[in-house]
Amino acid sequence: MAEQRLGVIMHGVTGRMGYNQHLVRSILAIRDQGGIALKNGDRLVVDPIIVGRDADKIERLAKKHNIERYGSNLDAALANPDDSVFFDAGTTLMRAGLIEKALTAGKHVYCEKPTSDNLEVALNLAKTARASGLKHGVVQDKLFLPGLMKLKILRDSGFFGKILSVRGEFGYWVFEGDWQPAQRPSLELSQGRWRRHHPRYAVPLALCAR
Repeated sequence: MAEQRLGVIMHGVTGRMGYNQHLVRSILAIRDQGGIALKNGDRLVVDPIIVGRDADKIERLAKKHNIERYGSNLDAALANPDDSVFFDAGTTLMRAGLIEKALTAGKHVYCEKPTSDNLEVALNLAKTARASGLKHGVVQDKLFLPGLMKLKILRDSGFFGKILSVRGEFGYWVFEGDWQPAQRPSLELSQGRWRRHHPRYAVPLALCAR
């Protein structure tokens, strides 16, 4: 069994989504479990480098999680041919430019949503990504939740008739699994603030149809 290294440049991991969802619960979890077993018997091992504008914050984060590679020079990270994937969860206003720079550097890209706050910029970025021949993707996991997939089947079958409007309300799973197994998404109001413990979501939908 051979190991296949995957070098991942991670930008924007000091923010809540980038840190909790993508760095700690995804990349570091895969790293700490020894990688991912592939069908051919090899093991894919992730090797992240975290990059951000605040060098001190990045260094503290790296030391906290035993991340050997870190820095504040994104251009230098993109220039490293040993790292083939670029991930961004930073500010939306910077995202399109960063993704385009990563594509130019020959990196496969994956990023948080949205790709831009401007439709024309987002469309041009999508065209650039497709033309590059590189792998590219944007976070869109909510589209594939079982409830939404079942709703799509009902909609496509004409069950709702003509839909006039749809309202979605999203909440976070709050059962931490310490005293009972976590099963269903739920909402909890604690001390006047919504508690957010888990990346799965509840999706009650109100549809107005005729």
